[in-house]
Amino acid sequence: YKAKIIGSDPFSDLAVLQIENLTNQTLMPLPLSNSSNVKIGEHVIAIGNPFGLSGSMTEGIISGLGRVIPSQNPGSPEGPESPPNQQNILAPQASFSIPEIIQTDAAINPGNSGGPLLDLNGQVIGINSAIFSLTGEYSGVGFAIPASTINRVVPVLISEHSFKHPWIGISGIDVNEQIA
Repeated sequence: YKAKIIGSDPFSDLAVLQIENLTNQTLMPLPLSNSSNVKIGEHVIAIGNPFGLSGSMTEGIISGLGRVIPSQNPGSPEGPESPPNQQNILAPQASFSIPEIIQTDAAINPGNSGGPLLDLNGQVIGINSAIFSLTGEYSGVGFAIPASTINRVVPVLISEHSFKHPWIGISGIDVNEQIA
């Protein structure tokens, strides 16, 4: 289907698309689960299009909860899958992190982003977002944006086309020998 972007938020790695020219199609949305009820060890299914292979499904378990990953800064090619950039130690750039991330060992590879992470009842507990890998390939640690974040951000993206995150304007860095 062709679609247009209604709203996006790079700081939560979410976007809302509206399908165009939908004729006589019955689409069934997947139900969102309460991601706060997810437990470590729970079996999950990741659906996506890794390496352009459409409709792929992998399974695994929830291997961690409450993770924090850096969000992709707008205009920057770097994201959670990229090595950290070299920042000026005297003028660090503001960075944001996505909180309460769900960690899974279900295989998530490039192309899985945006696909659902489902519980065994077929409910969405998250949206596949990133992997932790030094090679760019699956190495057993994938991450999903939780349904609780989807429930909070998506309605605002639909109505206002962007999401304003609270930010006090202060960021911290570790004090090393160069800074001291």
